Amino acid sequence: MQHITFFWGTSTEIIFPGWPGQSLGCYILALVSVFVISLLVEWLSHARLVNYSTKTDITAGFLQTLMYGIRMALAYLVMLAVMSFNVGVFLAAVAGYSAGFLVFGSHVFRKMRVEPYQDLSDLPPLNC
Repeated sequence: MQHITFFWGTSTEIIFPGWPGQSLGCYILALVSVFVISLLVEWLSHARLVNYSTKTDITAGFLQTLMYGIRMALAYLVMLAVMSFNVGVFLAAVAGYSAGFLVFGSHVFRKMRVEPYQDLSDLPPLNC
């Protein structure tokens, strides 16, 4: 049965028919997967992976575009998972995004730079 309102429970389908199944272990694995994917979206949003000094503008642009495409694909997967209307999936996604921002986006774990609020990520912010 497809829910159209938020509900609690381990009997849900997330993204694919029949996944995660009926067992509690598979449901927990699905929650961990949603958490990790949303954490990866935040990592990609704040990562500095392109070395601009050794890359040409075209190469750097293609690498940024590839990173952007991967980030958007993962963000849409999280969105589709949340559209299962399962409260546990929703909380796992919010927790993953929040933990990712805490670790990669906030100034809690960053080393102090010349300008501590300077954004040095390769990609523009993910807008809602």
